[in-house]
Amino acid sequence: MSIQAPAFVPDDIPSSARIAIAAARFNETIVNQLLDGCRARLGELGVGQERVVVERVPGAFELPLAALALAETRRYAAVICLGAVIRGQTPHFDYVAGEAARGIQDVALRTGLPIIFGVLTTNDEQQAYDRLGGSHGHAGQRAAEAALEMIALLHRIKS
Repeated sequence: MSIQAPAFVPDDIPSSARIAIAAARFNETIVNQLLDGCRARLGELGVGQERVVVERVPGAFELPLAALALAETRRYAAVICLGAVIRGQTPHFDYVAGEAARGIQDVALRTGLPIIFGVLTTNDEQQAYDRLGGSHGHAGQRAAEAALEMIALLHRIKS
């Protein structure tokens, strides 16, 4: 498993670009830390909170529908999906994690907008916390960077 995320350089991000974040309430303590890191990184990269909207959904399984609804408004340059699915003793993890990933990707391909997969899928809570600023960096910050990088890419391609 790689712990080296690609370096991000903010470039070509339109000053009017707005970001939507769909954040799950399930595993809320973890997701709130993802959200805090994501919002802070967006701010560091010049996207003020007035350009960010956050919508909450029950869990990771509901993220694709929320992402689709947000994307279809065409008010946002990207939608970031944040959630945490932690493996338990049943196959529930496999269904939720797999369908959330598939659904989020489907929304991106269907709408042509960056729909960012910021969903932690871990075997235990410690692995999730390791991805909130621990040995594996901060997944919320990386989601923010991915959104801005994709916004910039699509802006360059369409210009």
